[in-house]
Amino acid sequence: MTDWIPGTLERGAPRYIAIADAIARDIRDGRLSDGMRLPPQRQLAEALGIDFTTVSRAYAEARARGHVEGHVGRGTFVRGSVVSTRPDPARTGEADFSMNMPPEPADPALCRRMQEGLGYVSANLVALLRYQAPLGSDRDKAAASSWLSMRGMVPSLERVAVTPGAHATMAAILSIVTRPGDTVLCEAVTYPGFRNVAGRFGLRLVGIEMDDCGIVPEALEAEIRAHGPKALYLNPTLQNPTTLTMPPARREAVAEILLRHGLRLIEDDAYGFIPVKAPAPIALAAPELTWHIGGLAKCIGAGLRLAFTIAPTPDCAHRLFQAIRALSVMPSPLSMALTTQWIEDGTADGIRRFIRAESAARQDIAAEVLSALRFRAADHAFNLWLDLPEGVSRAEVVARMTRRPLGLMPSDTFTVEGPPAERLRVCLGGPIGREALRENLRHLVNACGAPAFIG
Repeated sequence: MTDWIPGTLERGAPRYIAIADAIARDIRDGRLSDGMRLPPQRQLAEALGIDFTTVSRAYAEARARGHVEGHVGRGTFVRGSVVSTRPDPARTGEADFSMNMPPEPADPALCRRMQEGLGYVSANLVALLRYQAPLGSDRDKAAASSWLSMRGMVPSLERVAVTPGAHATMAAILSIVTRPGDTVLCEAVTYPGFRNVAGRFGLRLVGIEMDDCGIVPEALEAEIRAHGPKALYLNPTLQNPTTLTMPPARREAVAEILLRHGLRLIEDDAYGFIPVKAPAPIALAAPELTWHIGGLAKCIGAGLRLAFTIAPTPDCAHRLFQAIRALSVMPSPLSMALTTQWIEDGTADGIRRFIRAESAARQDIAAEVLSALRFRAADHAFNLWLDLPEGVSRAEVVARMTRRPLGLMPSDTFTVEGPPAERLRVCLGGPIGREALRENLRHLVNACGAPAFIG
């Protein structure tokens, strides 16, 4: 259709944006279909009475949105149907900076690959609006198994489940292995999401002493003997909030204790896919005791609300099936279809690699700007664990930083027992660029009463 001319162009927008919007609108309305050739740029410029460069920018904008593709010597061709042409401010303006978010992809090529996955979803939209299997289809489980294999996990598909996010999975598992009033062990400083879920089930959490390698084996042994717990919860890789990673020898020691006592483990491996060489999951050493949760919120995106879970046995997987059906019905089929497509075409791994590289770059910025302060960090963590200077309170610093888009969480949120230390979790991810992060970290230095680094 080399004679295509856009209809009424939207007023108020730059002319090249209006033309790109018209291309998207005509694709959506069926006037332009996949494979159609658009007019040569000079021809369209003459027809509209505008500069050639304006049309060139319009085609480039449409190409960046994934609506057209250009071939040297052949021209510009339509790529297919479009649901939306521009980001909706109502969808893009909100972010909960209290959450430990991964950096958000900004590379146009990667974003285009992500958007292409929606083509598969839209082509199957009606079927994906139906009720589906509570633990995912065989294809989704196969994709999950492929993803989990990056952590050395190769379980039978009978034990694999696609579940509606780590939180819902924790709730389902606790509903299986505990009753109100039971004791569950965890790190002395632990992930607050698990604290909240355990509280809803009326469970008593007991924190285990930690050192630089994670929980102390002797302390774990003592707490098991003292409390007769029903389960142990651990976040052993890039632990939230301390950023600690439990080394292999410590994992083996923990697994040996679990096996000796027959204690169930809920292994939260949310960050295990991010480091280049994370230690093997504890589940590999104690498979018949471990519920392994490979959440996707940190390595792909929280909005998917999905996790890849490995149950200890096929019977446990069936019980998980029943619990998920009762509590959440099923994971979102739309999210499952998109995630499976991304895994199969390599997009998911592209997102993971971006998050890995960008997290390391942001940690470098933090190390430079916060050099006057004491904190614990790790190369690929999304946060750092900040020790406040003597005489400075966490409430004081949080209040001073209230209007800043930097996620600060006081130690109270993470401390299981006893008085919290004067520490803050400082999040480095989310919808914030490197320079904005640098600026806000400088404000944090000032809020802590230390001289800001000026670079």
